[in-house]
Amino acid sequence: MSDPDLQLLARYARHRAEDAFAEIVRRHLDLVFSAALRQVRSPHLAEEVAQSVFTDLARRAAELAPDTTLAAWLYQVTRRTAIDVVRRESRRQLREQIACDLNAMNASAPDWTRIEPLLDEAMAALDEADRTALLLRYFKNQSLREVGQTLGITDDAAQKRVSRAVERLRDYFARHGVSVGVGGLVVILSANAIQAAPAGLALAISTAALAGAAVSTTGTLIVAKTLALTTVKATVIAATLAVVAGPGIYQTYQATTLRHQAESLRQQLEPAKEQWRQWQSEQDEVSRRLAALASENEQMQSAPNEAELVRLRGEIARLKAAEKQKSEDPIRSAAEAWLDRVRQLKDYLEQHPDQKIPELDFLSLQGWLGAVDPSMAFLKGNDFYDHASQMVRMNAENGFGTFIQVALGKYADANNGTFPTDLSQLQPYCDPKVEAVLQELYVIKPARILPADQIKELRLTSEWVVTRRQRAVPNSTSRSAFFANGCASWQSPPGRDD
Repeated sequence: MSDPDLQLLARYARHRAEDAFAEIVRRHLDLVFSAALRQVRSPHLAEEVAQSVFTDLARRAAELAPDTTLAAWLYQVTRRTAIDVVRRESRRQLREQIACDLNAMNASAPDWTRIEPLLDEAMAALDEADRTALLLRYFKNQSLREVGQTLGITDDAAQKRVSRAVERLRDYFARHGVSVGVGGLVVILSANAIQAAPAGLALAISTAALAGAAVSTTGTLIVAKTLALTTVKATVIAATLAVVAGPGIYQTYQATTLRHQAESLRQQLEPAKEQWRQWQSEQDEVSRRLAALASENEQMQSAPNEAELVRLRGEIARLKAAEKQKSEDPIRSAAEAWLDRVRQLKDYLEQHPDQKIPELDFLSLQGWLGAVDPSMAFLKGNDFYDHASQMVRMNAENGFGTFIQVALGKYADANNGTFPTDLSQLQPYCDPKVEAVLQELYVIKPARILPADQIKELRLTSEWVVTRRQRAVPNSTSRSAFFANGCASWQSPPGRDD
């Protein structure tokens, strides 16, 4: 067949002549495949690019200008398609790397038993501003907006201060032989830094505090206890002193009445004397332990331990070098930057609840990552938040759609391939939380809301689809529809949610 390219293409466009299109593919496949292979460096991906290019040609066959040089057109489309594939593959590889890093972070993060003994010393080593920001964010579980309001700074400044404090805390742990990443440290602090106090302790403390002033010294406490145990009048105390003073006083005061009073007083003071002996024994034990600790400390600082100190310093230096190497890894740095943008978006949505939709509760990490794709890194401030919040709502709707598709599939399997007439019929086939959102936000509509060419291309046999009552992304004209074996998009003018 020697017909020019454009004549073959015109015949295909007018008559759907498959032989004409097959000839075009035969003529130009080597060109397209070779150009794709040079850019994607993978035969499998090059085949994918070639298929996409010729699919685009089939769809746009009637649109090409009469003076088009088909080889040049195919070459340009191949280049653009290959670039898109390379970007997609790079994002996929980066997502996989992030997943691996997250798994490694969770697997290698030290447990709370190693962090706990050093935590308060590490907090004390921070300056007051960093320590306060850290306490509010992870010990009191405040949002960045609340932290900023408390400290009198902006949300961005609060985030920077918290990030700086976490990094300094991590450095402190590294210097003391505990290696932990920033993400792992945040998880550990959030989960363990605050423990619930025993039930009833708050009431007990309040009652004790209101009952009277605290005693300032141990000696005063002992005196108070002694006075509480013995309510002795001033004249009886004088008699006590006489008892303690010695036999000479007894010889002076021989009166029987005084002897009886002294004996009675001795019996009354016996419990207090026993308590005093117990306290003295406790004091002796404390002194003994202090002496032992002092001796142990002196031994730790002696020459025989120099080798151990050198070994520990070497281990710390090794850990710091390993941590530095990790921080200089470009893939890891990119992954951490990507995750940081996810955290920024989540904080933004917490501060702007009107921007959230219920489907976000079901969104996977991949969906969050897709909303802050690195290709959009040039967006800053409000531009970033506006774009990312729209993307994450769209991803959340589509992600939730997978639950709908599964439920519809199970329903069809159990009911001879039929479509439910009411969404409540899906209740046995989906999680209760999913079912609640489905009932509140979604509705069954006729499949004819979809473009006819989509229905034909998808080979949709159902006359019904499930779609959202109100669009997930305001002002967007594109909306999603779900059925048992897939999903499609349909157009709805802005402002109309019918």
